[in-house]
Amino acid sequence: MASEPMAPGPMLDVDQARQRILGAAHPVGVEAVELADALGRVPATRAYVAQTDVPPFANSSMDGFAVRTADLPGPLPISGEAAAGGGPATVLAPGTAVRIMTGAPLPAGADAVVPVEETEEADGAVTISGAVELGANVRGAGHDTRAGETVCLPGVLGPAAIAILASLGLATFEVRRRPRVVILATGDELVSPGQPLQPGQIYDANSFGLSAAVQEAGAEPIRLPRAADDEAALQELVVRGAGAGDLLVVSGGVSVGRRDYLRPVLERIGRLSFWRIAVQPGKPLAFGDVGGTPVIGLPGNPVSALVTFELFVRPLIRAMLGRSGDGRGHQQALLTEPMDKDPDRQAYLRVVLSRQGEDWRARPAGGQASSQLRSLAAANGLLTIPRGLARAAAGERYDAIILDPTSVEVGG
Repeated sequence: MASEPMAPGPMLDVDQARQRILGAAHPVGVEAVELADALGRVPATRAYVAQTDVPPFANSSMDGFAVRTADLPGPLPISGEAAAGGGPATVLAPGTAVRIMTGAPLPAGADAVVPVEETEEADGAVTISGAVELGANVRGAGHDTRAGETVCLPGVLGPAAIAILASLGLATFEVRRRPRVVILATGDELVSPGQPLQPGQIYDANSFGLSAAVQEAGAEPIRLPRAADDEAALQELVVRGAGAGDLLVVSGGVSVGRRDYLRPVLERIGRLSFWRIAVQPGKPLAFGDVGGTPVIGLPGNPVSALVTFELFVRPLIRAMLGRSGDGRGHQQALLTEPMDKDPDRQAYLRVVLSRQGEDWRARPAGGQASSQLRSLAAANGLLTIPRGLARAAAGERYDAIILDPTSVEVGG
């Protein structure tokens, strides 16, 4: 049943709004993927019980000679050769040595490997001077992982974790399905990049920027055709989008203008939880659901859309994947220049972060207007300035969200 129209009411704090949004998170299901496609995926379980030893047999960690330590020192006739992948291990006869390659099974009877550079070879014999420690240069069966041992995986599968799964003999692995996030941009003024602009038109930045943000958060973007500023057309696309994914993200149409229709559409066909947050940029932000599918209406300005995505949509996607938080690093950073803000809202200012030792610094990345997208592209952090302050003071420290740790300049 559609809800009654919502009165404006007070603006929610950022934490209050995020808590309500996260309350709508439902974990997505599980699917098996080939290891070649597992990079960046979230494992369905972070604890896997190994079914085999890794390595499954004792082997050499060096090119050299397999020996019995009791036979050393002295010259030993070379009685055979063991190569990696060469079949069953050979047998080392007492008083002899077997030439062995890295990774080859240790011959039965051998208890050490002497590196080739520590030997002298002549006339079919190898001379080893001095004693050799028992087990030297030998990797025992289960040296890395033993059968029955629990292997703890990271929250996201990276190259090393995928290599571990492959070493355990797994061709596929169960991961969380990527949440399907439907993206709907609204506005008569929007034109696809590559098309000629007519008077009063602008290029659609939100569809592409939000799609990229969805992928970065670990989800699958589904872009719908843009919605015109028409209530019936918007309603049709909202219904379509809510039925096509796990989450619908709409950009534009959430404010109080005569052609902003998302709020009345949600109130009529679904549920509207709130639509105003005390956040800068991005005060108009709608949240509700249609048929049980969460719907988040972001502001139309690209900066506001991307910043509010970072604050509210990204944590929701992570919660759907069974993960917590925003996945970003946070640091206290000293602001080098004063920056103005709206005292009635908590601000997230675009900054460039740098570090000298343990001392983090932040400087403005450029203009802070919600229409200035280039400063967001230049920023590697968002500086959080609490509600109630009219400006961020130079020399003060504030919490910084690190958007791109690879671009943080590190000084001496």
